[in-house]
Amino acid sequence: MKISFLLNGETRSVELAEPTLSVLDWLRAEGLTGTKEGCNEGDCGACTVMVSDAEGLRAVNACLMMMPQLAGRALRTIEGVAGPDGALHPVQEAMIAHHGAQCGFCTPGVTVSLAVAHACGRRDHDDVLAGNLCRCTGYAPIIRAAEAAQTAPVPDWLAPPLTLPEISSGVRGQTAPAFLPESADALADWYLAHPEATLIAGATDVGLWVTKQLRTLGEVAFLNDCKDLQQIVETQEGVEIGAGVTIARLRAWAETPHPALAALLRRFASEQVRQAATLGGNIANGSPIGDTPPALIAMGARLRLRRGAVRREMPLEDFFLDYRKQDRQPGEFVEAVIMPRTAPDLACYKLSKRFDQDISAVCGCFNIAREGSIIATARVAFGGMAGTPKRARAFEAALSGRPFTEATFRAALPEMARDFAPMSDMRASADYRMETAQAMALRYLRAASGEAVSVLEVAP
Repeated sequence: MKISFLLNGETRSVELAEPTLSVLDWLRAEGLTGTKEGCNEGDCGACTVMVSDAEGLRAVNACLMMMPQLAGRALRTIEGVAGPDGALHPVQEAMIAHHGAQCGFCTPGVTVSLAVAHACGRRDHDDVLAGNLCRCTGYAPIIRAAEAAQTAPVPDWLAPPLTLPEISSGVRGQTAPAFLPESADALADWYLAHPEATLIAGATDVGLWVTKQLRTLGEVAFLNDCKDLQQIVETQEGVEIGAGVTIARLRAWAETPHPALAALLRRFASEQVRQAATLGGNIANGSPIGDTPPALIAMGARLRLRRGAVRREMPLEDFFLDYRKQDRQPGEFVEAVIMPRTAPDLACYKLSKRFDQDISAVCGCFNIAREGSIIATARVAFGGMAGTPKRARAFEAALSGRPFTEATFRAALPEMARDFAPMSDMRASADYRMETAQAMALRYLRAASGEAVSVLEVAP
């Protein structure tokens, strides 16, 4: 397989023997060792690079990005953050002036993250840096550097356009053992003929199969050129979110129509992961602790699957059959999620050991509508409470038709024991999970009464 892309402003054509080779491993083999290998699983941010295409500029983890995903795009590493003549980027100057580095291992990734944010005009520095681990410098001088650089103009060498139209990826159609379709139709035809293949969208989950489990994936298809899977479209049924829409883009879109979903997605991994991970991937991997399914289930979202030319829809909660087992036929893939235009009664609560960049122990989402003071409908879903994301149907039934009061909620809480038998693991015990789920229900009630319930709002 041969791909072409821009590397620090210069066109590169690369022959790949292994399509699942990570960008990190390729860069370091090429001598571009400023991009560091830390955790090799997307947690530390030491390998952060910037990638741009027609959709814009973003920071991603090189350890989780596979080389074919670069085809036709522009890659810039820490070696390319400074200008061709050696002029420092404003972020680099500020990091020096404000003592933003000690050992320096994390500094390349931190600098790339801040340079991308600077180019995009972002000033939410805490969010931007949530995926960059620094153990010795401390974040105060890094934040001071980010603030000092934020008003400086974007250097000419990083100003758009960052891609060249004449670049050809050189990989259209199948080049065994990898396939890079340009449409859902092409994907559907190929996947029907290759049902054992692995579909790779953002690679934020599949990448770990390679880096941590050392698996050989066999035939693979990279979906990042399927633009028709990356659309957000309003329909008569609601809003159709393509399976290839990234979590970062979904979060930005959801700010107005679904603020509770947007708030939950702020805590979805890190900026680098959100820029690569897709909604369809978060659903299709079948994890019982994926963050999007509980919210979507509580909203009453539907899932559209495709196998060849045949499509079918189902309530999202029906897709999950058992631990890592879904109602999906060979050669069938997630094409889109259909959700309501608004869900004003939705609230989502995520419990994890860290606020940022952590996996849920429990994620609870509540969508309880009232008629006057009476509960008209209740949809409640949890992640982390069973082998699949799951609705709390007994709890819902105990609420429906009753007054929206603490007495009603407390009377219904024991019903959760009929809905769930959570397990104990390294993140939480079964008892703690149950107590937490019940506390989340009371938290929803208190929030509806106007009390401050967010950990970002509550003060001693």
